Amino acid sequence: MGNKATAASTTEQAQKKPDVAILIPCYNEEVTIGKVVSDFRRVLPDATVYVFDNNSTDRTAQIAREKGAVVIKEPRQGKGHVVRAMFTQVDADIYVMVDGDDTYPAEAAVDMVSKVAEGYDMVVGDRLSSTYFEENKRPFHNTGNRMVRAFINWFFHAHVHDIMTGYRAFSYSFAKTYPCLSRGFEIETEMTIYALDKDVRIFEMPIQYRDRPEGSESKLNTVGDGIKVLGTIFSMIRQYKPMPFFNVLGLILALIGVIMLVPVFATYTETGLVPRFPTLFVAMILILLACLLVIAGIILDSHARRDRRDYIIHENMFAHRQHDGE
Repeated sequence: MGNKATAASTTEQAQKKPDVAILIPCYNEEVTIGKVVSDFRRVLPDATVYVFDNNSTDRTAQIAREKGAVVIKEPRQGKGHVVRAMFTQVDADIYVMVDGDDTYPAEAAVDMVSKVAEGYDMVVGDRLSSTYFEENKRPFHNTGNRMVRAFINWFFHAHVHDIMTGYRAFSYSFAKTYPCLSRGFEIETEMTIYALDKDVRIFEMPIQYRDRPEGSESKLNTVGDGIKVLGTIFSMIRQYKPMPFFNVLGLILALIGVIMLVPVFATYTETGLVPRFPTLFVAMILILLACLLVIAGIILDSHARRDRRDYIIHENMFAHRQHDGE
């Protein structure tokens, strides 16, 4: 009897549908939010749709509520703040995050949810491998996407095709252990770099992208948000890859110091005199600073390794709690 009861319990757990939350960050999306909510409720009828209204001044919240979404206000302006609130306030087995601008197909969410259920921590809706460059009418965005993708993949030895997509699915453990630090649209870049650094299970799924419908305006600022993205990349590389970061800076300073030192040393070998003491002084300081940067990189690299270890420990704890909850 005991074995039969255990087998029945195991079968019941295997057949249990995961609790899915659709998370939609919104700011003035009254033109598209109704269709987005309806589409996701149609393709994932058992999921709960949450619309996080980020101080909209139009009818976004009202329309979302009328279409059956749970509307939650987030007063701190910026997409990063909204993502932090979503992961903090919503509990689910699987999370699907999508923009409210109707540029992503709801139908893809079914396969994205299935991949998370298979064991992936983050499923990325890859726009750049399909229709993004044809549909997106902003050429600087296309160029920026390519540059950011190439640099991050080179630095992290990765092969992610779409770094800044807003269409993603997450496991419970990733959502609850991800420290959201960005405030604005650089959040997707931060999220990707964090996932690469922690070596989580990532699956990329090509999706069909469509540009915003007529009457819907983008909130992105090409120059301003582009600078923020670059700043995020710089900051996170310094944090997660301190050894190569500080080694490169140290190498640059050391080369400058050696270039300044060579003529001074040549004069000394010929005449036995050092006529340019200021040059010698600056060169030695630069070389000393280079050595200090290398030492700093070594020390900070040990901290980065400890952070990766702590992430694995926390991930295991969340997985254990999930198993006990079932």
